[in-house]
Amino acid sequence: LQYLSGFGNEHVSEDPRCPGALPEGQNNPQVCPYGLYAEQLSGSAFTCPRPTNKRSWLYRILPSVCHKPFKPLEEGHLTHDWDEIEPDPNQLRWKPFEIPKAPQNKTDFVSGLHTLCGAGEPRGRNGIAVHIFVCNTSMTDRCLYNSDGDFLIVPQQGKLLITTEFGKMLVEPNEICVIQQGMRFSVEVFGETRGYILEVYGAHFELPDLGPIGANGLANPRDFLVPVAWYEDRQVPGGYTVISKYQGKLFAAQQDYSPYNVVAWHGNYTPYKYHLEKFMVINAVAFDHADPSIFTVLTAKTTRAGVALADFVIFPPRWGVANNTFRPPYYHRNCMSEFMGLIKGHYEAKEEGFQPGGGSLHSMMTPHGPDADCFEKASRAKLEPERVADGTMAFMFESSLSLAVTKWGLQTSNRLDKNYYKCWEPLKSHFNPKCK
Repeated sequence: LQYLSGFGNEHVSEDPRCPGALPEGQNNPQVCPYGLYAEQLSGSAFTCPRPTNKRSWLYRILPSVCHKPFKPLEEGHLTHDWDEIEPDPNQLRWKPFEIPKAPQNKTDFVSGLHTLCGAGEPRGRNGIAVHIFVCNTSMTDRCLYNSDGDFLIVPQQGKLLITTEFGKMLVEPNEICVIQQGMRFSVEVFGETRGYILEVYGAHFELPDLGPIGANGLANPRDFLVPVAWYEDRQVPGGYTVISKYQGKLFAAQQDYSPYNVVAWHGNYTPYKYHLEKFMVINAVAFDHADPSIFTVLTAKTTRAGVALADFVIFPPRWGVANNTFRPPYYHRNCMSEFMGLIKGHYEAKEEGFQPGGGSLHSMMTPHGPDADCFEKASRAKLEPERVADGTMAFMFESSLSLAVTKWGLQTSNRLDKNYYKCWEPLKSHFNPKCK
């Protein structure tokens, strides 16, 4: 597999089997090379300012309009009904989500989507959802596109071979990919597979501003990879299923050809992937604990300066060298919602109970922080430079919205750890008015 490099760049790509497939000097000539059709995919309003204007031109064997009418499709545990169950402000933690066993229960990426929590409404183009995907079989002669927003996909177990209209990407654990609104894709898996999805309505992910950090640091633009053009001219007499996620529901339409018939494309609206090991970590090197915003990989902004609809934050291996400082995350109450997942290893503040493939949610203003064991160890630790989080990768989906948990998340999944609160019960008072 080959890739193009750069976040949000203007890219051009054509399948080497058809050199010269890209029209020269214009987007939609009267007759395209090789008898192709020109089709524009717009990810923003036509009149957006240039820095936020997103679109790509696709040159394809048949336009994507050639399909039968869409009909409702059973969406299973995919939802945006945030009122199906009463709110729960408690600290929540989930054991690793169970992957169905094949061949008794063949489940592909679409049928394995489960909504855990979220807020907002796709019709109003403002909101987010957190989904868990569990699957054991590849999508065959069917694809998905999301009319509601962008998918940020975090595989935790098993690699994903993702075919898109722009080409193919291999995404493995410790990598992420983003499939932006409207892009058709299929997921091939190689056994039992699990991961997390952050969906955003009404905004696209971008790199965070660096401010005083300067021109370099965090996720560098050149490390984001975009697939190169690849096409198949394949008829599917039995019917190819195109699935649309539209206003939170699933719909399916039939067509008799593969949608991956794009011979060439150009533009700045593409799928992309990123390896988390390439993140340039910034950290405190004198005293105190820097805010987790220094670990932001991607952000989806709101119209309020500095307030994110959603941030994707990671906690990678790094050095900790702060003086006279309680080094693990501090106790905290937050005006943001924090969903955490674990790709591999152990999270330092909760070495027991928080496991790869599981998750936790600390809702708005619900207190959280290190468990009792972590607090006691860190309070007595010898302060010297130390490696932190080696062999691990935890991440956080953080949002300014107040997230509601679905019935599947609280009940049906049967993965909720009802003893989570007990990890703080051993905390004891160390207060001594005679000892300053």
